[in-house]
Amino acid sequence: MRIPLGWLAEFVDVTPGSTVADVHAALVKVGLEEEGSHGFDLTGPIVVGEVLEFVEEPHSNGKTIRWCSVRVAPEGETALDGGAAVRGIVCGAHNFVPGDKVVVTLPGAVLPGNFAIAARTTYGHVSDGMIASSRELGLNDEHDGILRLATLGLDPIVGTDALSLLGLDDQAVEVNVTPDRGYAFSIRGIAREYAHATGAAFRDPALSTAAVEAEGFDVTVDDAAPIRGRIGATVFVTRLVRDVDPSKPTPPWMATRLNLAGIRSISLIVDVTNYVMLELGQPVHGYDFDKLTGGIRIRRARSGEKLVTLDGQTRQLDAEDLVIADTSGAIGLAGVMGGASTEISDSSRNVLVEAANFDPVSIARSARRHKLPSEASRRFERGVDPAVASVAAARVVQLLVDLAGGTADELGSSYSQHDAPPAVELPDRYIAGLIGVEFSPEEIRSSLAEIGGDIAEIEGGLVVTPPTWRPDITHKSALAEEVARIVGYDRIPSVLPVAPPGRGLTREQLLRRQVSQTLASSGLVEVLAYPFLSDAATQLFGSPRGDTVTAVRVANPLDAEAPYLRTTLIPGLLDIARRNLSRGLLDLALFETGLVFLPEPGVDYGQTELPPGGARPSDEVLAGLDTALPAQPRHAALVFVGNAWEKQPGLDARPIGLADALDSVRQLGIALGLDIRARQGSHTAMHPGRTASLVVTTAEGDTIVGVAGELLPRIAEVAHLPRVVAVAELDLDALIELSPTEIAVRPIFAYPAATQDLSVVVRREIPAGDVSDAVSRGAGALLEDIRLVDDYRGTGVDDDTKSLTFALRFRAPDRTLTASEASDAKLAGLALAATEFGATLRE
Repeated sequence: MRIPLGWLAEFVDVTPGSTVADVHAALVKVGLEEEGSHGFDLTGPIVVGEVLEFVEEPHSNGKTIRWCSVRVAPEGETALDGGAAVRGIVCGAHNFVPGDKVVVTLPGAVLPGNFAIAARTTYGHVSDGMIASSRELGLNDEHDGILRLATLGLDPIVGTDALSLLGLDDQAVEVNVTPDRGYAFSIRGIAREYAHATGAAFRDPALSTAAVEAEGFDVTVDDAAPIRGRIGATVFVTRLVRDVDPSKPTPPWMATRLNLAGIRSISLIVDVTNYVMLELGQPVHGYDFDKLTGGIRIRRARSGEKLVTLDGQTRQLDAEDLVIADTSGAIGLAGVMGGASTEISDSSRNVLVEAANFDPVSIARSARRHKLPSEASRRFERGVDPAVASVAAARVVQLLVDLAGGTADELGSSYSQHDAPPAVELPDRYIAGLIGVEFSPEEIRSSLAEIGGDIAEIEGGLVVTPPTWRPDITHKSALAEEVARIVGYDRIPSVLPVAPPGRGLTREQLLRRQVSQTLASSGLVEVLAYPFLSDAATQLFGSPRGDTVTAVRVANPLDAEAPYLRTTLIPGLLDIARRNLSRGLLDLALFETGLVFLPEPGVDYGQTELPPGGARPSDEVLAGLDTALPAQPRHAALVFVGNAWEKQPGLDARPIGLADALDSVRQLGIALGLDIRARQGSHTAMHPGRTASLVVTTAEGDTIVGVAGELLPRIAEVAHLPRVVAVAELDLDALIELSPTEIAVRPIFAYPAATQDLSVVVRREIPAGDVSDAVSRGAGALLEDIRLVDDYRGTGVDDDTKSLTFALRFRAPDRTLTASEASDAKLAGLALAATEFGATLRE
């Protein structure tokens, strides 16, 4: 919200000599956030001049200029820059005549864009200044010619400072308005906050205009079946102004204030409605009365109904949209934007003024549904004072009568069904207990009275009825916050809280942290990916195991190209890898831990009716909401791209591959006290020969906890990644559940190990991991470690077989093994592998 300081000073006594920084500091004291400052970026001397005469001079470039004689100071006086009272100025515009009062920028002036004015030689003359247009001054976008002050209804004295005359010397402060402070979306609200901060006198602009009750115009609120139990419109006031002159210009004081507030000046009628909205916080809409057919009806949109809004877009309406309609159909999207069919134009003579109060939730949903944020919707969705609508309508009528020559008509309407704000009980000692600061009874009462509360004493405390402009105050905690805010946040001491003993991270939190620390210490970089997927990514990757799943679609996605909740972490990591590769980072090892969303087949999620706000839902309602959500397990995923190390003297670069992903998976398992084994697996997005299922074996059997592999080359190419990309994804929740409560530590044995190799021949389709498991089980407790060191296929073995060589390490905890004991254990392992897979010893 931008607040011009001159406008602010009309409703509160701003401290004399206050700068933009001073006003910001005062508003920050009462909880508003500083955003910035704005001005017209103009410096003088800029004065009112009178065109005395001119000579038109055509030039060879086809342009005809005017060599003008312009008076810039009263006769017998010097100009503001100390120069002559009459100047020669070259001008390319032709929309003025001798005697016109204009705005002259004298040498030394600076216009927006750091455009400095100086005496310059042009078209054979020394132009001692410049006659300015509205756009050059920053008033509006008009640049058809110079600004003639008579068109603004002004006839000032020659030499007058034009900056002060047009309000161009004003500045504006900008503050961020949080969703619970909708009243601060107006000059009225900000002036009240400045008064709270400084103790200055506040003059409520809502009291300076008397509301007028008009009747005779047919208005019907038809919302018999309100959405989510909330009626769409509680206040709807209309007033009619006849015989306005649409050609009347917007006065400069209004145009400059609108400009400083960030709103472009359009036309007098539209500018008046915007001006009142900024002043009082009440959005106001004007209809061309002669384009209306019948009365007005506020209703929900009908199935298939369409509306052409003021921006020229045809919008397909939803059954939840609240619309303004006449007998021809919808003529406006309530609280968001009006319709083109009743738009104010240059020919509009009779204006119907509307000031209403709409349901914040309905307006917010419509604005987001149609991607149509507006100044009106921003205010309605935060809450507008229902008591100010009739005042705002009267203020618009008054300005149209005064500035556009209109006549106030008795025709209008006044519908009001809004509820009074509910009273809130404030027990004694509650504020001190919540805030941690003692406030005197006088401070509490004066603070609550200052915000507009109606206070009554009861046994054990107070009953406070909030003002109509504070719909956010519905609980005693909000009253406590107001007292702390008004008295001053500096009263609250900075005390470091002491953590109660006996608490800390849960086992699950500790293990999740251990996983992240292990991966990071192994050289991987933790990242956070976008939690939504495109349809293509959902179909390609499915679930982490490569199964086909139906992902949950978000009703209002942030990105229409990625509307699905992620079912796997891998696509997000691939996108981050692609982005880093495009910036020259070629060797990457990334990981992420986060939630995925795995819906059950055939279950329709997100259809449970949401409970109304303002109160904590019951446990039954919360349980019902939980059932409407898909399972959300926490996963860990890894991506490797490029080289494990770069080429160095005497050492070639080693490309990253599946082995690196499996090594990191094993390190992750060690951190959790688990032995994660790799077995032959499959995944729709991974190379069929280089994909592994990740398995943990416990007493209950084998549990698949994830998948690792290399992406299919065609998928890597489509994703703009190198040909070899190694990935892995694990179910972190399942791993934590399988993790032992006490991680066993392998003792250091004093007796030496016996090592032997075992080479076996098996059919090619048998996974090496299965053979390794069989040898391990057959060798028994003496086998300490087994590793696959060679997978040979070629001369010396049959075409349909392969030779697998394992390095075996045997050790006994209580003695030195003999060679025969190690050999017997090896042969026992070979025997079990022969039984299960037909393995034979390679000669």
